[in-house]
Amino acid sequence: MEFTLEVIPLPVTDIDRARDFYRDKVGFHVDIDQEVMPGMRIVQLTPPGSGCSIALGDTVWETIQGPRPAPGSYQGLQLCVTDIKAAHAELTDRGLDVSEPVQYTPDDGATFMYFQDPDGNGWAIQEYRRRVTEPLHQVLAKTAQQ
Repeated sequence: MEFTLEVIPLPVTDIDRARDFYRDKVGFHVDIDQEVMPGMRIVQLTPPGSGCSIALGDTVWETIQGPRPAPGSYQGLQLCVTDIKAAHAELTDRGLDVSEPVQYTPDDGATFMYFQDPDGNGWAIQEYRRRVTEPLHQVLAKTAQQ
């Protein structure tokens, strides 16, 4: 049985503001923006090239057991890119307030930049150059065969 991580509900205060931010500033694709059942609006957005989306919704938390997370309480969400300088240029051109890339070591996977959404949910963007020649889905397929 395969279990795939495909959607992460993200706590925000204003769905429209968050949708516009992720679409216009970060470049996510809006997959769904509709009332999926009476009284439940869902906005689902996916980063380009990703198999995992975020879901914004005002009543989505009512369907999930456990405490409701506060908007801005998610930290450490992470995106990966193959060229952090190009990603930085694209994001700043879109008007995103993103940190300069920080290289912690010269190793592949050790360069990051950071931003927050309007509610304060914190994101990291990691450069992983290996993904140019070995996309994650290929690496995982090889690992599964071993």
